[in-house]
Amino acid sequence: MTSVLYDVPGPRARRRNVLFTIVFLVALAALVWWVLRSLADKNQLEWVKWEPFFTDGRSWTTYILPGLKNTIIAAALAMVIALPLGALFGIARLSDHGWVRGAAGTVVEFFRAIPVLILMLFANAAYSEFTDISPDNRPLYAVVTGLVLYNASVLAEVVRAGILSLPAGQTDAAKAVGMRKGQTMRYVLLPQSVTAMLPALVSQLVVIVKDTALGGALLGFSELLASVRPMSANYGANTIASFTVVAVIFVLLNFALTTFAGWLELRLRRGRKSTGAVVGAEAVADLATPGEHMTPPGPDQRKS
Repeated sequence: MTSVLYDVPGPRARRRNVLFTIVFLVALAALVWWVLRSLADKNQLEWVKWEPFFTDGRSWTTYILPGLKNTIIAAALAMVIALPLGALFGIARLSDHGWVRGAAGTVVEFFRAIPVLILMLFANAAYSEFTDISPDNRPLYAVVTGLVLYNASVLAEVVRAGILSLPAGQTDAAKAVGMRKGQTMRYVLLPQSVTAMLPALVSQLVVIVKDTALGGALLGFSELLASVRPMSANYGANTIASFTVVAVIFVLLNFALTTFAGWLELRLRRGRKSTGAVVGAEAVADLATPGEHMTPPGPDQRKS
């Protein structure tokens, strides 16, 4: 028995797959047991190390929630600036003018080739030397600047690839009805390419959320991950517990972002299917009433 995409496994293949599944589950259970045993040997599973996150509200109000707030602020600012900037450079790379394509391509390739951490460090030094931004706000500015420069260049390539993935007939049809290039891009290509680009866009937005932690590592930005060090020092060296709680918060934050993106993609696809209804021949005949839109055939025409 065969399927359209693959051959259905036979009895031997099914037994082999069951055996591989059992071996994998046993290996996974052994790995989990080894990790828990190692943590228990280091006294990292003691309730006293996890208790502050369940009984002491100060661990949240003093450390976790302020760090989460700064993470969300930095990520949101970077997203709001990087998305339109990336779309602008992505469209510019498709321009008919060579100097526009060249300038946009140079900017995109330059900032895409530099690690985001170096961009943050350069931005922090630049703000320190050439601006009057206070030292308290400088890390936030540097983190957002580095995230925007790097991720806008990556998003520009996502936008360009999404537009180029559309069939050439879309552009030809727009030209046939007299649309200019700007109108074709705005009304035909971009709306259709958004759905195709959405998974890659969401993936890059998740990267933005996670990369805010780089600012806390080297710039002193008080984001979510940076709250682990003072929290661990204040609650009896519960580093593993603090990292675990922060990791769970990052997972939930990114899961919420991807869930929203999945809902948005589904809605966009449904909206596209609900538009452009095809009118049947009977409906056309009903709409075209005799004497108003078309002349009914005469007796001579019926005979012919």
